[in-house]
Amino acid sequence: DVAVIVHPSNNNALDADTIAKIYTGKVKSFDDGSKIIAIALDSGNPIADEFNDKALKKSSSQLKAYWSKLVFTGKGTPPKEVANDAEVISLVASNPNTIGFISASAVDGSVKVVQSF
Repeated sequence: DVAVIVHPSNNNALDADTIAKIYTGKVKSFDDGSKIIAIALDSGNPIADEFNDKALKKSSSQLKAYWSKLVFTGKGTPPKEVANDAEVISLVASNPNTIGFISASAVDGSVKVVQSF
């Protein structure tokens, strides 16, 4: 399973629909007004593929094409991609405005799970 994680102090409500909007660039700030910093695993990572499929209802190639178009037209910047779960946890644990997704088995006490897919 894929766990969507945030900083433990982040108390914003994040349902599956909102998470999909964050990862497609349609929502850029949390309910409290703070800017969202979305972190994704590298495309090609099996957890990234599972997240794209279950949460965004897109294949990795569809998502890549989607972001290419937005970047080309100046309408968006895709989430920052990192190599592994540990890197996502480290970034999320150190910044309350960060959201990421990791393998559910990698979750530790330094982050809070807001949704699972």
